[in-house]
Amino acid sequence: MWPFFALLLGLVVGSFLNVVIHRLPKGESIVFPPSRCPACGHRLAPWDLVPVFSYLALKGRCRYCHSPISPRYPLVEALTGLLFALAALFYPPSPQAFLTFAFLALLVALSFIDLDTFELPDSLTYGLLFLGLLSAYLLSFPRPFAEALDGALIAAGVLGLVAGYGGLFLRRFREARAEVPVGPHQVHMAALFGALLGPGVGMALAFLTWALSGRTGKPVVLPDRITLPLLPLAWILAPYLGAELLSTLKGSFLAAGGLALAGGLYWAFKPVNEVNEVNKEAEETDPVAMGYGDVKLLGALGAWLGLYSLLALFLGVFAGALVGLAFRQRKIPFGPYLALGGGVAFFFGETLWQMYMSWLGL
Repeated sequence: MWPFFALLLGLVVGSFLNVVIHRLPKGESIVFPPSRCPACGHRLAPWDLVPVFSYLALKGRCRYCHSPISPRYPLVEALTGLLFALAALFYPPSPQAFLTFAFLALLVALSFIDLDTFELPDSLTYGLLFLGLLSAYLLSFPRPFAEALDGALIAAGVLGLVAGYGGLFLRRFREARAEVPVGPHQVHMAALFGALLGPGVGMALAFLTWALSGRTGKPVVLPDRITLPLLPLAWILAPYLGAELLSTLKGSFLAAGGLALAGGLYWAFKPVNEVNEVNKEAEETDPVAMGYGDVKLLGALGAWLGLYSLLALFLGVFAGALVGLAFRQRKIPFGPYLALGGGVAFFFGETLWQMYMSWLGL
């Protein structure tokens, strides 16, 4: 009975997610006006909005103007319903179950918005992040708070550095334009300082350059051509300098992740026009391997998955590569594949890890 209730709830939530997916990227209210046909603008009646069944009854066409209805709508509803039913098999009726529903709903919304726009809204990525941290703090679900916080920072730091190295190679080692007051340069600096001096000092020094950049209006940063090549050298030399390699790596990723998420939050509160102008200038001058929306999404997954977020990253890269090769696409939105990896890791991460360790004979 509980999985059936979860299925029905998921269908209803999926219907609402269709509104979010359609309106949120446009900056429109997700509450008002009531749902209307996108073709003729006619307000939809309650019997037009029954998840999945209305689409089937109307044979995929608007009741009023007979325009085709995108199959995306019942797909989102059915997918959300099935995911909620799956979650109900893992969790009995409880706050943990409803938190899992929220986790899955946010992943569905983020995936389809990224498919449409190649963007991941900060309101949803940071909502997912803060909900995961709050859940960990209040309920130690799905993992203790310290593990959730470390997972968020490390995951964001790892992908932030992947994006940094990818961009450096795409630019053929040409220096990127530094953003003022904060941007990827500070993330890369934090990683280097975090490896050499510890995550706390690394973040503090990078925040200092952020403050100086904001004060002077000019970028106060080290060039990527210095920080990014020196970082792996710091990792290699760590054991010879009396430091543990794992603690050095952790220091780099924690510091980088802290700057990536804090910097993203700063830009999230800037006026939309200003952010779009900065992004447009960056796209025109510097090719990028990956957007920072993906970095923030993986950081949010880290709050829910801990270090299993790195498994989500691996699964997302694998799935994205398969789809890219199958459809011969050079540019694909990475968010849906991260979400897929995150969902699989959430439910089956520990099982997959144990299978992998058994395969290694450990």
